[in-house]
Amino acid sequence: MLLPVQQVVGVPGDPSAEVAFAFTGRSEAVEWVLEEEIQEILRRSPGIRADTRGLPVGAFRLSEVNRVGDPLYGQIRRMAGLVDAEAVILPVAATFERNPEVPGSTPRVRLSAAVIDPRSGRVAWYGVVESDDVPREDPRALASAAERLARIVLWFAP
Repeated sequence: MLLPVQQVVGVPGDPSAEVAFAFTGRSEAVEWVLEEEIQEILRRSPGIRADTRGLPVGAFRLSEVNRVGDPLYGQIRRMAGLVDAEAVILPVAATFERNPEVPGSTPRVRLSAAVIDPRSGRVAWYGVVESDDVPREDPRALASAAERLARIVLWFAP
């Protein structure tokens, strides 16, 4: 299950669409359940209180998260249960900023994401990737960051 980017700051374009394109084009070995399908199932299940957007992901920006708790865990578990997902890719944020670890660095698109086991809430992986060094308005900035993220998460795909 691939959720949309939860927080977008200063990034032109549609980060969720770029991430979805990068992931779905990378491997046919994975059957992706994307936001539109999840939203449709949620519309038909009014008793399930969950949403694909606006998830409480602030903890990922503050500290290392090994396991997500409620309310995030409950929403992920309910959505994953509806579509029988074995793993959840949660793009946490897309920002346009300098790398704080490299003084004087050029601002780039930065994507952060987590891979979560929806049964336990365990965070199997969390990482941050940066785009190529191109102008912010250039669509290649967002596309290159999304491609890097997909390549890292789907390391097993050719």
